[in-house]
Amino acid sequence: MSEKTEKKKLAILRILQGSDKPLSSSKINTQLTAEGFETSGRTVRFYLLEMDRNDLTENYGKRGRKITDRGLKELSEARAYEKLGSMSAKIDQRTYGMSFDLGTKTGTVVINISFIDRKELKRSVPLMKRVYTGGYSMGQLLTIYPPGHRVGEVSIPSDCVGIGTVCSVTLNGVLLSQGIPTHSRFGGLLEIHQGNPTRFVELVHYDGTTLDPLEIFIKSGMTDYSGATETGNGLIGAGFREFPTGSRDRVIDLARELETVGLGGFMAVGWPGQPLLDIPVTEGRLGAIVIGGLNPVAILEEQGIKTRSKALAALAEYTSLFSYKELHERVKDLL
Repeated sequence: MSEKTEKKKLAILRILQGSDKPLSSSKINTQLTAEGFETSGRTVRFYLLEMDRNDLTENYGKRGRKITDRGLKELSEARAYEKLGSMSAKIDQRTYGMSFDLGTKTGTVVINISFIDRKELKRSVPLMKRVYTGGYSMGQLLTIYPPGHRVGEVSIPSDCVGIGTVCSVTLNGVLLSQGIPTHSRFGGLLEIHQGNPTRFVELVHYDGTTLDPLEIFIKSGMTDYSGATETGNGLIGAGFREFPTGSRDRVIDLARELETVGLGGFMAVGWPGQPLLDIPVTEGRLGAIVIGGLNPVAILEEQGIKTRSKALAALAEYTSLFSYKELHERVKDLL
């Protein structure tokens, strides 16, 4: 397969991924043309027939095609080298895409979505609540999606429940709406001693990875939320942000306001030009440590409960979120 052909097929899969209903070959061709690809309706139909045979797409007759699970997997795995730095791009995209207004408490926030087997839900709830209670979560809110539900481009498998946790990129969006640009530098494993952050023991820069760093740490078994929640000593996921020097007082004020609406996520705010937990800060900026959004789900992996997570998965209305204290009541009908 030529590189040009492969790019076109991946573009077709991306177009289908972004639609919640089947698309005709003519609509796909129109979008391809808008993206700068030189193609024709006949060529698109030829590609689609080949992708049908490879189980990347499903033919719904006159209604058009939909992407299959295999197609989604192909799309996520293909041409990984081209996606280097895409985590930074995705952070920026979600930051600009959210619409949450701190004053009116309305609009959308960025969420991560994690799949948990329904049979493990009863055991999972008290573990997740431990992370929220311990103060190691991004805020105190979350949401639940039933099997078969679709959120943006994510579909919840029929045997799973979707747990929507607030992504720390939500903080970027709120600060941007207040005129404060945020530079997300890296995600890392943060050592906690007696409940306080002490140092980063591992880190992954956002501009050099195709995956969310916390997803990597979770699946690698490197976290220790059990220790953090039981003794105050452990390893949790956190991110490092930078803000303009003159914004420190306003950042701290906004951090307090975010706490009151259940979206608090700042662990520490440094001083202009000064290292924070031995991490040097770019000249003209100050550093801050924010809590990882996937933390409530990470503890499940430590306890042998398998999960699949998608960081920055979608945008959700703030009003659709609820307090973690309601979790037991909310999942009753799904057990």
